[in-house]
Amino acid sequence: MNLRGHFWTLAPFLRDSLAPPIAPAHTAWATEYPDARFGPIRLTGALTGDGHSDTLAVVVHGLGGSSDSFYARRAAQAAERAGVHSLRLNLRGADREGADYYHAGLIDDLGATLESPEVSRYAHIVVLAYSLGGNMTLRYLSGTPDPRIRAAAAICSPVDLAAGAHALDEPQRALYRHHVLRGLKEIYSGVASRHQVPLPLEDAMRIDTIERWDNEVIAPRHGFDGAQDYWSKTSACFVLSDVQVPTLFLATERDPMVLIDDVRPWIERANNLRRVILRKGGHVGFPQKLDLGIGTRGTVEDQVIQWMLAPT
Repeated sequence: MNLRGHFWTLAPFLRDSLAPPIAPAHTAWATEYPDARFGPIRLTGALTGDGHSDTLAVVVHGLGGSSDSFYARRAAQAAERAGVHSLRLNLRGADREGADYYHAGLIDDLGATLESPEVSRYAHIVVLAYSLGGNMTLRYLSGTPDPRIRAAAAICSPVDLAAGAHALDEPQRALYRHHVLRGLKEIYSGVASRHQVPLPLEDAMRIDTIERWDNEVIAPRHGFDGAQDYWSKTSACFVLSDVQVPTLFLATERDPMVLIDDVRPWIERANNLRRVILRKGGHVGFPQKLDLGIGTRGTVEDQVIQWMLAPT
């Protein structure tokens, strides 16, 4: 793997952990909706806006992340610079409050968010999704998405979940795997304190691979017949051609977590996507002055949001 890919993955994370990006002023957002399997599910997030925009940018985090992830904060900053409101969404459980835990194809969370009273007032929606959140968003867009969505973007997203899990489980990616699992275990701990869970907490805390996590934690909770069944039913790669909303797919050749060779074959066949494959950057981390070549200016987040807001 290229050292520059590691640098652009780790450096932004470490920098922003020490000095987190200051998100725009926001209010706490929450909604509750009836899940057919688990009953009422509470979602939370951070809603930014002064009431003077009819457009909302919904920001969806990656695996083990949350609305406070550094890239989500940077996306909210870019939305404010573009003059639109933003909602940094916590997928179920990502706020560590124990509502439940999400999976890569759980599109109901995004649908319920868009139907919530606070979001219903917006005339236009754009969706900016990172990593695993991009897979979920693409799955949502491949169905019958909210007609207010004018554009979307998936950044460093693992559209083939089997390949993505196997890559993360390789020994050379132990650092990244440990980081992702730490976030997932925090979410699981919150759920285990409030609900019956498929695996005793102490056993879940000992899981050391993504495949075991998906097989022993995700699959039984959400009705899949093991990890392979989960991956095959929720990977976005199989439904990319069904996405009709203008969508930007951004990937990097040096991403050390989502390997370009696992992504490229799928997105190159998806002629309906605007594809940008960069030589610079890592996993959801980039040189901020990097030109994406899409006719916009500013940081990577600025350019992506400007592209989504441009007339189609």
